[in-house]
Amino acid sequence: MVEKVPMTAEGHERLEAELKILKFDERPAVIKAIEEARAHGDLSENAEYHAAKEQQGFIESRINDIEGKISRAEVIDPKELSGDKVIFGATVKLADEDDAIVQYQIVGVDEVDVTAGKISFLSPIARAMIGRRVGDEVEVKTPRGETYYEITGITFI
Repeated sequence: MVEKVPMTAEGHERLEAELKILKFDERPAVIKAIEEARAHGDLSENAEYHAAKEQQGFIESRINDIEGKISRAEVIDPKELSGDKVIFGATVKLADEDDAIVQYQIVGVDEVDVTAGKISFLSPIARAMIGRRVGDEVEVKTPRGETYYEITGITFI
């Protein structure tokens, strides 16, 4: 059974843009670099050739990875969601033990940007919040110990 890869519409667009760059810009550039390095002669001692081949392997691997994720993508647009429970795509406001407010949007694995408040649905804090409602307290186990939050708001933007 093929496992779906949840992602927001924005994350899906970013993956497609990266795939386009890899296929139409970086792949042809590395092929050209390999051809130029081959022209220099003995390949066994040709550092440029080996570096270009390594880069080609990385690019092809990333292309395969992205194509696999896009083919299994379950695109979720948070703007089309609603409800009073925390689910994928929700933006959640939390108050910590010191009443400091933090806000996170629950997104796909490839969309994580903690500085922008985007956390993976697989992260400990997201897993603790999913299914909860405003007013619920959540306990998050971190390497620094347990942290408690109260959910103060759920929006879908």
